Amino acid sequence: MSPTDPTSAVRVIAGDCTAEFEGTRSQVQRGRVVCLLKPDGTVLVHDADGYQPVAWLTRPEERHVTNDPVAIEARDGDQFLRVTVHEAAADATVPASPAGVPVGTAPDGGPLVRARGAVVNLDSGARYGLPSGATVLDGEEACDCGLPRIRVERGAAFEVCLDRTCESLDDAVRAAFDRAWTCPECGSDLRILRRSGLLAGCDAYPDCETAFVVPDGVVRGTCDCGLPAFRTASGVRCLDATCDRTTAGETITGP
Repeated sequence: MSPTDPTSAVRVIAGDCTAEFEGTRSQVQRGRVVCLLKPDGTVLVHDADGYQPVAWLTRPEERHVTNDPVAIEARDGDQFLRVTVHEAAADATVPASPAGVPVGTAPDGGPLVRARGAVVNLDSGARYGLPSGATVLDGEEACDCGLPRIRVERGAAFEVCLDRTCESLDDAVRAAFDRAWTCPECGSDLRILRRSGLLAGCDAYPDCETAFVVPDGVVRGTCDCGLPAFRTASGVRCLDATCDRTTAGETITGP
């Protein structure tokens, strides 16, 4: 794959600084502080007391850093933050990455963590997006490529490689359910499609635009409307999310 590298650098400036803020509040503060310049543009100014920054601007539209003297300027709409560094005790750029729950080790030996809807290799920065509801099978049989497998429920429980270019969840769902269900509007087959998510869409498109999002869960019978019923974390639901014939409190037909 060609993963997006989320590993970036944070600049840390510590010393005697004056922070001037204008906008929702106006204030000028001076002290020996630590300034963090994050990759998303955020500027944080911390002093020795508590966890709350004395000044900050989150994800500003613009950020500029100048030298001699060192100054940081960030602007977001009518909010403006300027930090003037009178005397720097430290000025360094350090690597940073997302922090998450450890889920295994990559083939190259890099630690894998689950963070923000993805699994990230902390050494290489490789990022593998996770489908909703996915479980990373850490400690179990890995894929032949060396990466962990994931378990995902989309009509059935599928175990595929974390790297979707190695093993495709879409292909697995398509092999199991393509043309397995019938369009309630025109009687044509429902095809498994990828359209910003997995859909069961009518084969007669564009004449028939019926389509349903394939939910997280396992098919456990048939709704009274004739479409499959899914057992999900919140109960039983029809493939058609607007159908009121199947509810969490009703019995479904089939196993």
